Amino acid sequence: MNSRQRLLTTFNHQEPDHIPFDMGSTQVTGIHVVAYHNLREYLGLPKVKPVMCDVVQQLALPDDDLVEQLGIDVRGLFPLNSHNWNIVEEEHEEYWEFHDEWGLTQQRLKPEGLYYSVSFNPLADPETTIDDVQKHKWPDTGDPRRIAGLRELALQYRVQGKAVMIKGVLAGIFEMAQRVRGMENLLLDLAADEELAMAIVDKMVESKIKFWEMALPPLADVIDVISEADDYGTQFSQLISPDMFRRLFKPRIAEVIRCIKRNAPNAKVFFHSDGNVRPIIPDFIEIGVDILNPVQPNAAGMDPIGIKKDFGKDLVFWGAGVETQSVLPFGTPQEVKDDVRRNIDALAPGGGYVFNTVHNIQADVPPQNIMAMIEALRNG
Repeated sequence: MNSRQRLLTTFNHQEPDHIPFDMGSTQVTGIHVVAYHNLREYLGLPKVKPVMCDVVQQLALPDDDLVEQLGIDVRGLFPLNSHNWNIVEEEHEEYWEFHDEWGLTQQRLKPEGLYYSVSFNPLADPETTIDDVQKHKWPDTGDPRRIAGLRELALQYRVQGKAVMIKGVLAGIFEMAQRVRGMENLLLDLAADEELAMAIVDKMVESKIKFWEMALPPLADVIDVISEADDYGTQFSQLISPDMFRRLFKPRIAEVIRCIKRNAPNAKVFFHSDGNVRPIIPDFIEIGVDILNPVQPNAAGMDPIGIKKDFGKDLVFWGAGVETQSVLPFGTPQEVKDDVRRNIDALAPGGGYVFNTVHNIQADVPPQNIMAMIEALRNG
């Protein structure tokens, strides 16, 4: 079985020869560049200057030699977007800074800041109106330059026997609206000025559909998975009520997914939303989500055994392999192995499971723990 066959088998809720493994195919299943360099050194691989598939999160695109040595099954396509395109870093005394195509300002602290954070939201003014939203300079997400060379890269991955994933060019409709308006402002708008909030959210829906309608017709036959994301969960509950989600966001996400499936009917829709999203998992299923990422075991309501029991017939689970807040960075190698085995035992039986960490591998994760994770996966 090659990697792609392995993934397609698990998508059919059958057990492949071994559990498919992902590292680095999306911006939520990746590895920080510091951890990446440390891992390569630990494995005796040559020093490289990796491609930064996400400059904001400082994520490195795994090189072919690491992919083969670790047995990674999924390769990612990263269209040009505000995290990897036209980034002109300005150096200031205490930080690096750049301005992106959405009007955001991003800053990374010196001397060794690990990632960029938003320092300016273009629509954060309390007096912002719907007219201001309409007049804002929104990026052209339908620009075909964004996918230049991706078909050829996908075909190269297919020749290698790998499964191919593609991500979009902006965060989720809720998350991206928070970035341009400011999180506090948008949440207040949802309570006090719903029309303004949804005017911003609808710009995100429009931007997503514009991108997918441009990108998928020339790429649909060479991709296996399409990644979407939006964050609705916290460690304990949800950022907004399930009722508000169903009324305002669910139909809009459904519109995006319909567009994706219309243009790429053979690909699976991967949807990332970490934290406690248990109350709205049935809604994800209803609107066409095929794959849920990540299943966060240490979030309330997200026990993998219960999630598999209740939703395993309808969803493929991608992630949840090892807890990334404490176990992977700070546990012993044995504690990492134990956590991996618990999660595999819960989610892998009967197929429908792709192994990945709960979220990106951060800079402070020791390479010994990454290899303990992979050893436990291989022996699982």
